Amino acid sequence: MAWVVILVAGLFEVAMAYSLKLSNGFSVLLPSVGFAVFGLLSFGLLAMGLKSLEVGTAYAVWTGVGAVGTAVLGIVALGENASVLKIASILLIIAGVVGLNLAAGGH
Repeated sequence: MAWVVILVAGLFEVAMAYSLKLSNGFSVLLPSVGFAVFGLLSFGLLAMGLKSLEVGTAYAVWTGVGAVGTAVLGIVALGENASVLKIASILLIIAGVVGLNLAAGGH
C-alpha cells in the first residue's frame, strides 16, 4: 500500500509542476493555488509512504514518477520537443528507478 501512496504522490508532483507552468510565474490565481494544493498533497503523501519504506528508494520512485511524468506531459500537452535523446533519457530514468527498487527488495 505504501508504494501506491508514493506513486500517487509522484502524480501530484506532476500536477504541481504543470500548475506551476500554467501559473505564469504565480500571476494567474487558479494554477497558483493548484500548485500549492498539489505540492502539499505530494509532500504529505510522500511523508506517509516514508513511514514504512526506505527513504532512498521511495524518494527515487517519487522523483522518478515526477520527472518522467512531467517530461511526458510537457511533450504531450505542451508541445515540447520529443527528441531521441529526451526519450532515451526518460527511459534511463525509468530504468534507474526500477533498478533501485529491485536492489531494495522490490515490493
